[in-house]
Amino acid sequence: MALINVQAVTLGLKHYCPVLLIQLQKLHSSSVNLAWNNFRTPSRFLKYNEKVYPPQSSGEEPRPAFVCHQRTNIKYSPWKMWYVACLVRGMPVDEAIRQLKFVEKKGAKDVREVLEEAKELARKEHNVEFPSNMWVAESFVGKGQVIKGIRRHARARHGIVEYFHCHYFARLEEGKPPKHYYLPYPKQPHEQLEEWLEEMRKRKIYDSL
Repeated sequence: MALINVQAVTLGLKHYCPVLLIQLQKLHSSSVNLAWNNFRTPSRFLKYNEKVYPPQSSGEEPRPAFVCHQRTNIKYSPWKMWYVACLVRGMPVDEAIRQLKFVEKKGAKDVREVLEEAKELARKEHNVEFPSNMWVAESFVGKGQVIKGIRRHARARHGIVEYFHCHYFARLEEGKPPKHYYLPYPKQPHEQLEEWLEEMRKRKIYDSL
């Protein structure tokens, strides 16, 4: 692509088309890479790994080990990544990685890599002897950087296109996952029967004895 002398173009537009000169001055001529250097990465979530707990007494229940990990500014919509994050929540870590291999969404690859990195981090830096004996205690998404661009339209008009990024956060905890992660969980048949009987006993029958 041939280089354009911006000074010569500006001098020509000054005499012939001042309207185009004003539009040219509004567009910045800096490098596109400067827009990618201003990304803000969250760091508060990883500080949970640095927290030091006091020693436990002999009769106290052992505190399960945990590890927090994240991946920031993934080039993926946070609204689409939400479905992948909810899928693995409350699963054993090996089962979550196994299920993500069959998810056809683009963000499933990043979530799987974050869980695999968290397992390795738990073994190397947090002295977890069996990383496979961990489950996904937290899995959520945050909105990342939004870069705005120009979309060309007809009749010399333009629109705005937004390129969304997202942050993914995961926390693995040692032990077995709970039977019902989400509350309220689906009730058993006998629980539904007891609830129905309680409602029948509390009902008020009008014009009765």
